[in-house]
Amino acid sequence: MSQPGLPASLRLRANLYRLLRGFLAERQVLEVETPILSAAGNTDPNIESFTTIFSGHVDAGVRERWMRTSPEYPLKRLLAAGVGDCYELGRVFRNGEAGGRHNPEFTMLEWYRVGLDHRELAGEVVALVQAALALVDRQAEVRVASYRGLFLDALGIDPLTAPLEVLQQPLAASNIDPQGLTRDDWLDLLLTHRLQPTFPRDRITVVHDYPASQCALARIRHEDPPVAERFELYLGPHELANGYHELNDAAEQRVRFERDNGTRRARGLREVPIDERLLAVLDAMPDCAGVALGVERLLMCLAGTDAIADVLAFPFAQA
Repeated sequence: MSQPGLPASLRLRANLYRLLRGFLAERQVLEVETPILSAAGNTDPNIESFTTIFSGHVDAGVRERWMRTSPEYPLKRLLAAGVGDCYELGRVFRNGEAGGRHNPEFTMLEWYRVGLDHRELAGEVVALVQAALALVDRQAEVRVASYRGLFLDALGIDPLTAPLEVLQQPLAASNIDPQGLTRDDWLDLLLTHRLQPTFPRDRITVVHDYPASQCALARIRHEDPPVAERFELYLGPHELANGYHELNDAAEQRVRFERDNGTRRARGLREVPIDERLLAVLDAMPDCAGVALGVERLLMCLAGTDAIADVLAFPFAQA
């Protein structure tokens, strides 16, 4: 049984892959491949991983392996080894994420640029998205705003200092159960329910300098209040990319991994093995910025669809 629009979708993906590789080759960013299965996992409490069991000889290492949710950790190990600017275009896996806009396996483009910060790399991502839009004879205006400025302009709320009840007020009509929600959860809900839906279809929106509590693997700039040197890029209302001025402090990163596992315990989730191989070399990683871009999200924007199934050869239910 044929899938409507499938040949066009496959051709669009192939054309986009050529463009992505050409764009990065022009900038002398090296394409690499890293493992899909790892002895360590992603500790992020909001991301669930698939695991599998290796049945071979015990000399191969631990039997339980975690399927990557991104190639971030091995790419950073390569950076620490002196590889320089590098990228990977490949499949990643996230358990439980299936629906109209999500598929448990999807394609991610992740790249790192030595000597750049998050604002400079965001400009490169804008150029890449503009080039991709040209494949379908489109272009977009660009708006760059700080996280704080975005909230102040649209809602009149300072997301870094406003009391919790002020953050909750614009969501009063949404009937959200507040049980267990943190301050960052309310900020995320404001972003997804009140801000993102208003982003114009033909606009690239870059949001930078997030609350320090949302730092993930980004550096924190110690202002008053401090901010995480992180950016996200949207095309219309769709989030396409998340990037950091990368933390290269192993002791601080260990604290963050352990804090993630503490949150997991509190939520009744399984703890995830910390990537000790990454921590062993993280201090040697050069000053750099990195970004992960969801390829299917970009394809959806190019194809003018809100359904991820429209840009997959076979969605999860038919795989």
